[in-house]
Amino acid sequence: MSKVGIFGGTFDPIHLGHLITAQSVKEIRNLEKIIFIPTFISPLKSNIITSPAEDRLNMIKLAIDGVPFFEYSDIEIKKSEVSFTVDTLKELKREYTEMELIIGYDNIFTFNTWKNPDEILNLATLIVLKRKSSQLPPFENDYYRQAVFVQTRGIEISATDIRERVKKGLPINFLVPPKVMDYIFKHKIYIDK
Repeated sequence: MSKVGIFGGTFDPIHLGHLITAQSVKEIRNLEKIIFIPTFISPLKSNIITSPAEDRLNMIKLAIDGVPFFEYSDIEIKKSEVSFTVDTLKELKREYTEMELIIGYDNIFTFNTWKNPDEILNLATLIVLKRKSSQLPPFENDYYRQAVFVQTRGIEISATDIRERVKKGLPINFLVPPKVMDYIFKHKIYIDK
């Protein structure tokens, strides 16, 4: 029986930090593959304007091209509306028997506000990314105690910083894969039009 990792996010843009972390989780958790799922609109970021979904998906495709243990899914983009993790996992459960949902450390402290968090835990093991720099938890609740914490390589790269660098005309070498960098500049993403 295979286990897959589900890694959702805006990925605006996907960067080397995402890829290094995903590879690390795959190895630590002995997963068959990691599936990157870009959101169309995140319920927790519905007030934030992101790059077009098609561009974010194309950058993921370029970033993971040729990596046999990375895949992508456009399941949330196809819906063209706010996507909830629980609904995505229910759909994926038809195909995958064992899933591990990968979330950032800060997300565990707001996990109780997610739609149907208990059902999410019935569908998938909750994997929380922890870095050496992660602060001590402000509190521990049932969700915190049920989560599996994984210490990953600490690559501090920020998508926000990448977008700002592009706007300012600064290089983004070594922050995103070369094909993603080419795509960003070719399509003038993050440059105010």
